[in-house]
Amino acid sequence: MSEPGLRRHWQHLSVRHKLMALSLLPLLVVLPLLVAALVTWGSSAYDRLLITKVRSDLAVAHGYFDQVLSEVGTGTQALANAHTLHLALAAQEPLALNQELVQARQRLSFDFVNLYTLDGQLLSASWQDAVDAANRPSHRLPDAPGVQLQRLSRAELLTLAPHLGPRLNIALIPTQGAATSARSVEDQALVMLASFAVADAQGQPLAWLRAGVLLNQNLALIDHINQIVYPEGSLPLGSVGTATLFLDDVRITTNVRLFQDQRAIGTRVSQAVREAVLVRGETWLDRAFVVNDWYVSAYEPLLNGQRERVGMLYVGYLEAPFRQTKHGLLAVVVGIFAIAMVLAAWLSLRWARSIFQPVELMNRTMQQVQDGNAAARVGPLAQQDELGALASHLDQLLIAVDDKTCTLQRWGQELDAKVTERTRALAESHQSLQQAQAQLVKSEKLAAIGQLTASVAHEINNPIAVMQGNLDLMRETLGQHALPVAPELKLMDQQIERMRLIVTQLLQYARPNDYAGYVEAVDVNHALASSLVLVEHLLNRTHISVQRQWLASQRVNINQQELQQVLINLIINAVQAMPEGGELLLRSVNQTDTEGREGVLIEVCDTGPGLGAAVHDKLFSPFFTTKNEGNGLGLWISQGLVERYGGGIRAGNRRDRGEDSPGAVFCVALLCEASTDAPTVY
Repeated sequence: MSEPGLRRHWQHLSVRHKLMALSLLPLLVVLPLLVAALVTWGSSAYDRLLITKVRSDLAVAHGYFDQVLSEVGTGTQALANAHTLHLALAAQEPLALNQELVQARQRLSFDFVNLYTLDGQLLSASWQDAVDAANRPSHRLPDAPGVQLQRLSRAELLTLAPHLGPRLNIALIPTQGAATSARSVEDQALVMLASFAVADAQGQPLAWLRAGVLLNQNLALIDHINQIVYPEGSLPLGSVGTATLFLDDVRITTNVRLFQDQRAIGTRVSQAVREAVLVRGETWLDRAFVVNDWYVSAYEPLLNGQRERVGMLYVGYLEAPFRQTKHGLLAVVVGIFAIAMVLAAWLSLRWARSIFQPVELMNRTMQQVQDGNAAARVGPLAQQDELGALASHLDQLLIAVDDKTCTLQRWGQELDAKVTERTRALAESHQSLQQAQAQLVKSEKLAAIGQLTASVAHEINNPIAVMQGNLDLMRETLGQHALPVAPELKLMDQQIERMRLIVTQLLQYARPNDYAGYVEAVDVNHALASSLVLVEHLLNRTHISVQRQWLASQRVNINQQELQQVLINLIINAVQAMPEGGELLLRSVNQTDTEGREGVLIEVCDTGPGLGAAVHDKLFSPFFTTKNEGNGLGLWISQGLVERYGGGIRAGNRRDRGEDSPGAVFCVALLCEASTDAPTVY
């Protein structure tokens, strides 16, 4: 933060925070920094000591491993130069030769000792009594004598020592953090293999001697390495040392325990260690998760004679005891510093409290007054200094302000009451005016339509009557001669009847009282069922299924024929909206309108394309239609019929109401108590 920004931040701090910052800054900043530095340095130094120790442990294990490899070489070379072996070889006595190899294997603690001819044929072996001369297995001899670490396939090892087969085929155990592998068994062998020629007095080779030690599941060797690196009592705090030999990334011999007495042979090293040691050839010196716990670990690659990385040598010891000890020491240090900080902070705060407490009390009082508690006061203080005098003056000022505020509030309440009453009166007048205006407009429209339709009916009905009479006269006059034009005459009859129906519908809407039917208590479910029967011929020609949800139990006051006319009109419109088929849903439920009147709501739902915005605005206008046929008076007249009894019709889309199905829905709201007033809005 810049210096101006820091200055502004300091200016916004409270007195309490400023005093606490001045008194606690050395305690909360300097001492924690010292503790953090000490803890960081101590933890790092402790970890370096642990790594240094495991590095030295790895050097000891590596030295002993090289010593064992060297002993395999020197022991094999000494046997190749042994006089007794030369005598048995010269005498060509198989039993003596075999006995010599068996004794050498036992003496040198080898796993096998084999003698081959110069062309690679097996002469004798320590793992069998005699070799069939006719069926001697052959073996590829080395190019030069020496000893080296070798990775052999299962077939190669069985050629050298078939009796070691059971120590192969190590089942791989799924290990946390290991690299992904499709293998399930490790069947290769890691062998310390020595090869030396058996030469005569002139130095000419007579035969080849091959001996070795198999490292797979060689528990004696790994336990001896562990005993040398971590003798009893060498690790403090109850830590446990471990050693392991890896073939590639698989533990082939180890004293790490998977369970109580089961060694972790077949488990694999983590992917991070494998990448560092086997891929990049580095020596790993760090903590690592070994099978089921964290160890301070050291891994180094094992090289064969061709300088290829074929495995790893590992030593390490359990980290938990050392980690717990380190954390305990660090906790003691932090605890000592914490106690010192708490004592110092307690003393500093006691001295600072006598300054910021009166200031906070005055500030709290002002905040309470600001929040609406006009009776809040500072009250008497123990301090008799400038802060105490300031608190007394503040209380006197608050008393004066409270008196003035009460007077202003009383005046404000009186004014608000007058404004509220006037506003309510204006709202009621405005609402009444709007209703009267709407009713007047509608009455004027109906009057105009009535006059127009009466004139139209008078002017049209007369020509219609003349046309109908002349058509009837033509049929009577022509008789059988009218048959050739009978279809045309029938079409004219239909069109004349259509004109008469349009005129009748106009008169029915313009003069509803002249056409009003008998009002009765109608069961809407029965009316729906009757309407379905009348449109059954339309439904049979389509692929439309009808769903009924008739839940209404109340009866409505309306003319049953007129209600049926409205329902049939809505059902026909729904059928025409689904020319390819669909689902027609008819629902009826009891409901209460916005004025608390009981009634029934009927819904006619289709699964057609729905209503567009432009269509929705003109649905109930006269002569508006979206079909090629029809006069566009159906919805207009239906709305007039329903509104005549105090109900109403509204239309919308099903998806707009939260339904999953597409299509339109027409809702007919009817009252149990019929009304001839203005239509009710639902």
